[in-house]
Amino acid sequence: MENRETMLIKALTETEIDTIMKFYGAFKMKNPEILDQICMPDWKDIPLAPGQEDGPKGLQKIMRHLFELCPDIEVVVHDIVGTHERAAVRASMEFTHAHEIMGIAPTHQKVSVALHEFHYLKEGKLTHTWHLEDWFGLLMKSKS
Repeated sequence: MENRETMLIKALTETEIDTIMKFYGAFKMKNPEILDQICMPDWKDIPLAPGQEDGPKGLQKIMRHLFELCPDIEVVVHDIVGTHERAAVRASMEFTHAHEIMGIAPTHQKVSVALHEFHYLKEGKLTHTWHLEDWFGLLMKSKS
């Protein structure tokens, strides 16, 4: 049986929290190049979007496209919960639906897409991100 000292769980470091906040801040700042600083070159975005290439460059391309479609896009972080090198984030992506997105005609209404993401970090940089976006809210806005 392990002693109590080895059973202690380390908290997220300030560097890890800063990395996570920079990841989401890249949307507000419209600066996808930040990913080059905070992600490992072989960072995994899971699952990949249709046609998305691996690594930070793949998400950067998607971000640039989102910035064109949703110039006021912002990611609001609601919660970060985790331990050293592991973090869960509950956030929302908020924007005005001004252009067609995924075949959904624009409503010109403000929408919020819930995000649930799990990040793995090593040496203060992201190595993997598993994500789930709730696009159902956008679909429902288009029906009202």
